Amino acid sequence: MSGHLREIDAASAKHWLDLGKAKLFDIREADEFRREHIAGAQLLPSAQLIKAVPNGNDQGSDPEIRIAIFHCNSGQRTREAASDILRCGYDEIYALQGGLSGWKSAGLATELNRKAPISLQRQVQMTAGSMVVMGILLAWLISPWFALLSGFVGAGLVFAGLTNTCALARLLAQLPYNRRAEKRDEAQTATNLTDVQIVNRP
Repeated sequence: MSGHLREIDAASAKHWLDLGKAKLFDIREADEFRREHIAGAQLLPSAQLIKAVPNGNDQGSDPEIRIAIFHCNSGQRTREAASDILRCGYDEIYALQGGLSGWKSAGLATELNRKAPISLQRQVQMTAGSMVVMGILLAWLISPWFALLSGFVGAGLVFAGLTNTCALARLLAQLPYNRRAEKRDEAQTATNLTDVQIVNRP
């Protein structure tokens, strides 16, 4: 199989899924999936594909389904993970065009859990943004020294971008509501890995 990951539009993907011809894998993070996902999609974060051990099985766990469709939120992460996705043991492998956003733009339904915590990425954005605004307001109302708070947060975000690590995200992940959901997601991901067999491809 070549290194190019073919795309499939949302309407065609839904048709195949309704017919039981394909399986849909969501490679976003567990917290994103928990908040909103396509009905029938299986959670399989991209990091799990990278860690999977290659074997000689050239099919997924269900030999009757030989088509796999992968998606993220916009399609960008799916394209970045193409080399790992293409090692999955299905005869035909596609990326959902536009990801979850493309699915919704096509007028197709998703399952939305408003009670689930918002994604960790959004929690980081909201917390960091609030700290920046707070620093600016305190610097204006009380003392210019409070501007250091905004500068500290900004420097932290730059460091996170350079190193692909985020101390704030790790702290937020330890909050009780995030930890409870994480345990459930780990169990579900382990189950979904049985539907993807990784193969060595030239």
